[in-house]
Amino acid sequence: MILKDIKSPMDIKQLEIAELEELAQEIRDCIINRVSINGGHLASSLGVIELTIAMHYVFKSPHDKIIWDVGHQCYPHKLLTGRYDAFDTLRQYGGISGFPRRSESPHDAFGAGHSSTSISAALGIAEGRELTSRHFKVIAVIGDGAMTGGLAFEGLNNAGHLKRDLIVILNDNEMSISKNVGALSSYLTKIMAGNLYKKLKQETKNIIETIPKVGGHFSKLAQKTEDTLKYFILPGMLFEELGFSYTGPVDGHDITKLIDTFQFIRQSTTPMLVHVVTTKGKGYEFSEKNPATFHGVGPFELDTGELRTSPGKPSFSAVFGRHLTDMAEKDPRIVAVTAAMKEGTGLREFSVRFPERFYDVGIAEPHAVTFAAGMATQGLRPVVAIYSTFLQRAYDEIIHDVCLQNLPVVFAVDRSGIVGEDGPTHHGVYDISFLRHIPNLTIMSPKNSIEMKEMLKLAVAHEGPSVIRYSRDTMNEEIEASTTHVEMGKAEVIEEGGDVAILAVGSCVPAAVAAARRLREDGISAMVVNMRFIKPLDTALIIEIAGRVRKIVTVEENVLAGGFGSSVLELLNTGTDTKDVDVKIVALPDRFIEHGKQSLLRHLYAIDDDGIYIAALSLMKQLNEV
Repeated sequence: MILKDIKSPMDIKQLEIAELEELAQEIRDCIINRVSINGGHLASSLGVIELTIAMHYVFKSPHDKIIWDVGHQCYPHKLLTGRYDAFDTLRQYGGISGFPRRSESPHDAFGAGHSSTSISAALGIAEGRELTSRHFKVIAVIGDGAMTGGLAFEGLNNAGHLKRDLIVILNDNEMSISKNVGALSSYLTKIMAGNLYKKLKQETKNIIETIPKVGGHFSKLAQKTEDTLKYFILPGMLFEELGFSYTGPVDGHDITKLIDTFQFIRQSTTPMLVHVVTTKGKGYEFSEKNPATFHGVGPFELDTGELRTSPGKPSFSAVFGRHLTDMAEKDPRIVAVTAAMKEGTGLREFSVRFPERFYDVGIAEPHAVTFAAGMATQGLRPVVAIYSTFLQRAYDEIIHDVCLQNLPVVFAVDRSGIVGEDGPTHHGVYDISFLRHIPNLTIMSPKNSIEMKEMLKLAVAHEGPSVIRYSRDTMNEEIEASTTHVEMGKAEVIEEGGDVAILAVGSCVPAAVAAARRLREDGISAMVVNMRFIKPLDTALIIEIAGRVRKIVTVEENVLAGGFGSSVLELLNTGTDTKDVDVKIVALPDRFIEHGKQSLLRHLYAIDDDGIYIAALSLMKQLNEV
């Protein structure tokens, strides 16, 4: 076996092409086997194995800097840079990350997890190289899906202006997470026929120059018109106009051609763009046939490709998608917008049922928000479904384009709270803090499917912007049965109690209920309140509880700073009779939360039923007595 002896990229430089191809298959097998156990980003990584081998064969990492966009495709890179022995720990708590991480290896030149950052980061590294008089190559690897993000074009524009020694490798697999959309995707598909132009140009020139006397004259005339012609059919003109020399398309699974291409372009000292064509999911039939499913996948059976997750309770995302589709049947104003996450946000059914009212704008969250704001001015009810961690990228648009104008845009904020093995780039633990201070914005958080449906109705009917925040969890059947009618701005008292009140948000409610039962076993009467609304708070209820119970625990899967608990403290601080109420905030600390299973991380950071139970005991000053 070759792979187990690869301790650094230097080890592959002595291999023959046949051995490199054998190494590619070993890497492919290793990734498929490990992801089938741990879950992870399979299809993206399988598609860049030969590309990664060729880059490390030609360039000299970590001296030369390779910057991966998003990072979904970095597993082969990890295996070739000394992490084979640790690969079994991929995405496990305490193990290696599923994304590039600077603290993990000197070969990870720049951390990633969100899309479209590589070119800007690579240009910054290149400029730092120039200002410190050093010499190394900088290579940004960006997928065609990530090229739909505006930041990528901002980087390209600036790079073309600065004219630094920079290589951008465009990995074109016609697939991001959901199927690529937009003019750029169509453009890349069209320029695949670029070799036709080159062949046509040369053959025409040869014929013209064989014509006696007039051949030379017409050849010069043809040269003058070439600049006009190439705008229509020459590959890469978009990038050349931005200041890059274009090379490609190159077969991204032909190691020899890739090595030859990289050896040639490494001599350049100006911006270069290499267009590489790959197949997402290459080498595993199930991921090739269904790359969207195997983009980010849980454990699966190797022989069948079937997921090992047992069928059962629906997720919040699935319930959201189903309810929104049902509502759209009756309300033609409802339109759905997402940013390359149709499957993940549960909108596939909506897209099939109402294709003319469904908009996947690509990996372009800021555009998605302002696009929705524009539709809202025309009487529509846009519902924008974006993961919490990605909504961060549209913060200004939320404030300036939606909330300032008080437009009725509904934000379905998926994957709020701890998401698990994808780690700190994907945990949705900041949205309460960065949303709740924005004027005009209503923020809700359902504890189950019934509340999700009720809140969607309230949000669509509301004459202003609103947020429905929910986790990646599945439904809790016991909590499902206890639901009462949802009224705007009103909380729900699930269980009464007189010693301590637990105020919980969304997916934290089941844990609060479990903690309250344990407290009652210890003789402590615990009230449980499902807050439902983070903004506006049910101030009357909170003040009434504070006056009667005097001890409050708040629970949220968000950072402590500026979160739901902070809003309760702010409220209590305004009243003369509530300032001396004892409050304990159960929330996440001021640090980035590492990767690991949701249940493990919740336990480690004391936001599960154990953590709530201990927090309440501490507040009651009975921790040492129980």
